[in-house]
Amino acid sequence: MPHSRAASRLAAASVAVALSLATPAFSQSEAPPKPGGTLEIGTVYVTLSALSWDLADWNWKQNHDTGQVYEQLFAADLSKSKRLGGKHSFYADAWIPSDAIRGELAEKWEWKQNPLRLEINLRKGVMFPDKPGVMAARELVADDVVFSFNHRDKSPKKIATYFDHIDKVEATDKHTVLFTFKNYNAEWDYRFGWGYYSGIIPKEVVDAGAGNWKNINGTGPFQLAEFVQGNSNTYVKNPNYWGTEKINGVETKLPLVDKVVYRTIKDEATFLTALRTGKLDILENIRWSAVDELKKSAPQLKWSKWLSMSGQFLAMRVDTKPFDDVRVRRALNLAVNKQEIVKEYYGGNAELFAYPQHPDYLGYFEPLEAMPDSIKELFTYNPEKAKKLLAEAGVPKGFTLKVQVCACNPDHIDLIPLLAAYYEQVGVKLDIQTMEYGAFLSAMTTKTNAPGYLMNNGHTNPTTTIRKSFVKGQVWNPSQWSDPEYDKKMDAVYLEPDESKRQAMLKEMTREILDKAPYVWLPTPYIFTAWWPWVKNYAGELRAGAVRPGPIYARIWVDQDLKKKMGH
Repeated sequence: MPHSRAASRLAAASVAVALSLATPAFSQSEAPPKPGGTLEIGTVYVTLSALSWDLADWNWKQNHDTGQVYEQLFAADLSKSKRLGGKHSFYADAWIPSDAIRGELAEKWEWKQNPLRLEINLRKGVMFPDKPGVMAARELVADDVVFSFNHRDKSPKKIATYFDHIDKVEATDKHTVLFTFKNYNAEWDYRFGWGYYSGIIPKEVVDAGAGNWKNINGTGPFQLAEFVQGNSNTYVKNPNYWGTEKINGVETKLPLVDKVVYRTIKDEATFLTALRTGKLDILENIRWSAVDELKKSAPQLKWSKWLSMSGQFLAMRVDTKPFDDVRVRRALNLAVNKQEIVKEYYGGNAELFAYPQHPDYLGYFEPLEAMPDSIKELFTYNPEKAKKLLAEAGVPKGFTLKVQVCACNPDHIDLIPLLAAYYEQVGVKLDIQTMEYGAFLSAMTTKTNAPGYLMNNGHTNPTTTIRKSFVKGQVWNPSQWSDPEYDKKMDAVYLEPDESKRQAMLKEMTREILDKAPYVWLPTPYIFTAWWPWVKNYAGELRAGAVRPGPIYARIWVDQDLKKKMGH
């Protein structure tokens, strides 16, 4: 492994980043912000309540719910958003381009060699607030980073191989942390720096019971004040937060609002009404079918449109007959009229092909027209060939397929009858099981999911999108795909420090898995976000890390005078 090459490349990048580690300066034409007020949000996950508060549970949604409280070493540099003249939309669920990473709790970092090490210097004077019954106010120190890493690494729920590239993590002084690597890993920053499992949690919270929402306490801009299962998460301003933002030339203390409320609303009509009547300031997840009516009934709303960062598919368990036969899997792809779904079901508001790589992943994504004919065929409607393949595979009369679908996804509840109608034409009958989210997710994570599993799966980033779904033993692998040679290719990708070479390797792996069709590859819809004009310093940005919106919400301010003038 060429440690010196990896280290030199990364050291150069880290020096460049370190030169711009001051909190990014925002400039805009609006008036200076007036702090205060409450921000009511229907988030991207408006139908889902918090799943866990303990970071050691390795729950994907934890950054979404705790990322206002628990900070990380790195975060997205929001000063590089399109709204401010940059090139990034910050929609991706867990993809921060290498030129848009800033230090959050990290003030600077430097690569060292022989052995490969990363030295991180923490910001000084960052405080954990007082939390009665849990901990007294105290400064964040390097031992907190070490504890947080070990707390995650030793968890029995840890994703297999996730930290295998790390030899040890140690505090070399009060504000310096040293990560010693066994080998280079292309996702090093995502894995422990700004990813799903990177929050810095104090030992006192774990000792008090990290799974109890009443105990959580971090250095972030907000503190969790109340949680009502299935109803809301309420966050209040951390008055001692260290962060500031320069707006219109004025250094402004963060956060700008007094309170942020996540509303959990499972019924689509209800959350659309809440937006239309101003009970929600922002609704981040709106289906295309609701947009025209909202634009008529609430014409003052502002909008953004983004291609979903979750791939959509019907997984087929390849360890279950007849799905161990690629002919059956290909047949179930050919039996679905995917072009018709794009045109009629989504009204044109979808892309036929945008998974497992996402079009936003420049350098990694290949369009369908660039793919081999055998892959292009999977996106054409050919029920006669589907019947022929089923006959060749020994199931000429078809079969019954049990499919699990989540009640939390209105789109899938509407889509599954359409899929059933397509499959009926080739002799395949769907036995549909609708499940609440907790049971639906558990079925996959315990590998007890049905032979058919209709789901959305976050693209995450260009590397993880392949690893988490198609490497043996991974949690997000509902097809139970297992191929030792494919796993070896994945290992090689992570060891490769040259991004251009990684891109070529991942393109090859993407083609291979598409062709073997462990999934029925379904279209990816466009999603809409809407907000009222009184929401300022915002243009629809969604994530500043792995599903983590906290830094975005901390920079929003509410023009309360305008809100009153508009009758709300």
